[in-house]
Amino acid sequence: MPRETGRKFIAQNKRARHDFHIEETFEAGMVLQGTEVKSLREGRASLADGYATIKDGEAWLINAHIPEYTQGTWTNHSARRTRKLLLHRKEIGKLAAKTKEGGLTIVPLSLYFKDGKAKVELGLARGKKDWDKRQTLAEKQAKREMARVVRHRNR
Repeated sequence: MPRETGRKFIAQNKRARHDFHIEETFEAGMVLQGTEVKSLREGRASLADGYATIKDGEAWLINAHIPEYTQGTWTNHSARRTRKLLLHRKEIGKLAAKTKEGGLTIVPLSLYFKDGKAKVELGLARGKKDWDKRQTLAEKQAKREMARVVRHRNR
């Protein structure tokens, strides 16, 4: 059987890019149980309420929802269990230092398979204020309107 290559996206946290300014991104592996991997291969997961934290020099993904595998037995996993993240020690130290300084949090941005291994993209994020969100939305609408006018003019 040929090995998987490339990226296969499972879930994206679009709300995170709306609610936070993403300053830096990191790619991390995850420690998963067998039924979790099977559930992810079916393309079912949600990162909407998830966040990551650093405890005792280890990174943990908290509150990410990977639903139970439908054909699982009594060995099935719990949907919102805490999962260990696999990062280099320097990356963990950097994340720990940045989050301790205040105002920054670690948010999962996307969940995907890369060359057959489950990965999560983490963002070091600073929360947006309401006026920031409105300003971002207004800029997006202005860009969309300009593109529409240019497209209409080129006809």
